[in-house]
Amino acid sequence: MKHRSSNLERVKGTLVALVASTVLAGSVFLALDASASGPVPVSVVAKVWTEPSSGYGFLDGAINQARRTIYVSMYELSDTTLENDLIAKARDGLIVRVLLNAAYYGRSDNAGAASLLEAGGVHVAWTPSGTIFHAKYVVIDSRVAYVGTGNLVTGDYSSTRDFWVEDTRPLDVAAISSTFDADFSHHHAAPKSAGGLVWSPGSTSALVNLIASAKKTLLVENEEMDNATIEGALMAAAKRGVVVKVVMTYSSEWTAALTQMEGAGVRFSTLSESQIYIHAKVICADCTATGGTAFIGSENFSVSSLVYNRELGVLTRTPIAVRALESAVDADYALGAVAS
Repeated sequence: MKHRSSNLERVKGTLVALVASTVLAGSVFLALDASASGPVPVSVVAKVWTEPSSGYGFLDGAINQARRTIYVSMYELSDTTLENDLIAKARDGLIVRVLLNAAYYGRSDNAGAASLLEAGGVHVAWTPSGTIFHAKYVVIDSRVAYVGTGNLVTGDYSSTRDFWVEDTRPLDVAAISSTFDADFSHHHAAPKSAGGLVWSPGSTSALVNLIASAKKTLLVENEEMDNATIEGALMAAAKRGVVVKVVMTYSSEWTAALTQMEGAGVRFSTLSESQIYIHAKVICADCTATGGTAFIGSENFSVSSLVYNRELGVLTRTPIAVRALESAVDADYALGAVAS
């Protein structure tokens, strides 16, 4: 089971540290100022799934109901049930295309899935080896997109906190499909923006602006805490009186960052892997039973994830998504060891 953050991400972060350190502080304040220009753009999501309790049967069902096309972009794929679903659809004559990450350990991690899929008639493409493709999404019939925080790895399903959303907004689905087409063909085009879609490279400002929009509360879960701009935005929120709660799986890698954030008033709670592994990448600003803005995506709080990788997330105010995040993150926060 691969839970730990990529060494390659940290190496990339180190390479840009000297340059980044000269602009990070300024970029925080620029992003905070930008949030005042208007409301955070959002998308409407139809459904949300909270893992591990929801399970991944919804994706099997969506694939089995497809009639024309299935596109899958995945950092790590190791789910023989889902892979056989894709093969069955390819043999039924559907266009089934799967884009698999090749960077870091991608070639070895995804080799089994690639071999099985190709043998079954699925069109498989490997991403460029120099860029981590960390996005996790599935598009069915150019009609609906499923965007998540979790990899499709059977061995991880029962032990990781992740979220998935269903986006049926036509402009969003078209933008995701267009970006998939370009990535699958290695055209290296900039991702297509629409609604509340948050793409990387270049997602830092969208996330900082969301953090800056919070007036009362921020709920945060992430696998990593290694981005000074995000950390600065969270600390700035706490200093202006926002109650900021951060939930992570314990790792000594993040101790220094969390200690600094605690000193600025950020509250954090850490869990052990034996409780539940926090793999989710979510932010909930001012989330209550009646409102709030939620981010759900693949972006870790690292320089590599926000600046270099291909990532995808969704910003939404849909009540079911807001309530799902509020409920799960609050429960995880209470379950963990809260810093004193």
